[in-house]
Amino acid sequence: MQQLFAAVTVLLATHSIQTKSFSPSLSLPTNHLTTRYEVTKSTRRFLSMPDDDYPSDYDADDLESSKAKTVSVDMDEEDALIRDELKRELILLASVTNRGMCASTEEKNLLVDLVTQLEALNPTADPALNSQGDWELCYCSTQSFRSSPFFLAIRSFLGDENQSIAENAFDIHDRATTASRIGKVRQIIDAKNRALVSEYELSVGMMPGMPVRIKGIVVTTADLTPVAPETWELEVRGTKVMGSNVPFLDSFLDDNAVELPVGEIYKTLSGSVPVSVLKTYYVDEGMRITRDVDDNIYVFTRA
Repeated sequence: MQQLFAAVTVLLATHSIQTKSFSPSLSLPTNHLTTRYEVTKSTRRFLSMPDDDYPSDYDADDLESSKAKTVSVDMDEEDALIRDELKRELILLASVTNRGMCASTEEKNLLVDLVTQLEALNPTADPALNSQGDWELCYCSTQSFRSSPFFLAIRSFLGDENQSIAENAFDIHDRATTASRIGKVRQIIDAKNRALVSEYELSVGMMPGMPVRIKGIVVTTADLTPVAPETWELEVRGTKVMGSNVPFLDSFLDDNAVELPVGEIYKTLSGSVPVSVLKTYYVDEGMRITRDVDDNIYVFTRA
C-alpha cells in the first residue's frame, strides 16, 4: 500500500511540476444565470413530453453501468431529427454550465438523461473504429483532466480495489491547482497509427492581482487499440508542455520536445504500462460520447 501511495505521489508531483500548478477556475458572466434557467426549463419540458415520439420514457436498463452495456445501432432515419434536438439541448446546457463544472443537481440529472437517450439512438456501427479526427470536450461528469491518458493510467494502475485512493488523489490534485483556468480540452484520434493525443490548454496567474498569465498546453500521448465495437484500450506513452507564452521557453519546449516518459516510469515501477479502458456508445459526424471505467461521461464535439 505504501508503494502505491509513493508511486501515485511521484506521478502527480511530476505532472504538477510540468503544468506549473494549472487547474480549473470558473468565470461566467452574470447573464448566464438567466440563460441557465431558461435552458433548464426548456430541457425539462423536452424530456417530459408523454405524448410525443421522443424517447423520454426510456427503460431503467438504459441507465445500467457501462460495464454491462453494449453498443446499439439505430437504423431508423426518422430518428435523425430527434438526435439533432437532443444534441442541441445537450450542447446548450453543457455550455451554460461550463462543461458541467457548475451544474446544479437538477442540471446534472438532465445532462445524464440527454446522454443516455443519445446513446440509445447511436447511428454508427463500431463507434470505436469510426471516431477518427479531432474532438473538443464540451461536457464531462467529472474533473475534465481525467479525460487525459495520464490520469486514466493512474486510475488503472491503482485498480478497482484502490479506487478510493485514486478518487482522493484526483480530488487533492483538483483542490491543489485551483488557481488556473481551463481553455480547450481536445482529443485527437489517429486510427491509422493507433494513437490518441490529449491536449489540455491551461493558464495561471503569475502573482495575485497581476493581469499577466502564463499559458501552455499539456500534451499527453497514448497507444490506442480497439478491442470491441465500442471499446479502446489505452497505454500512456508520455506527456509534455507546448505552446507556452513565456519568451524563449516556448521555442525551447516546442523545439526540443521535452517529454516526461510516463510509460517508461510505469515499467520501472511495476514492470508494465497500465491499460486503461474507454467505451464509446455514441458517435456521428459531429459528436462523440465516451465513458471510462468508472462510468464518467465525456462528450466531445468535432473540433
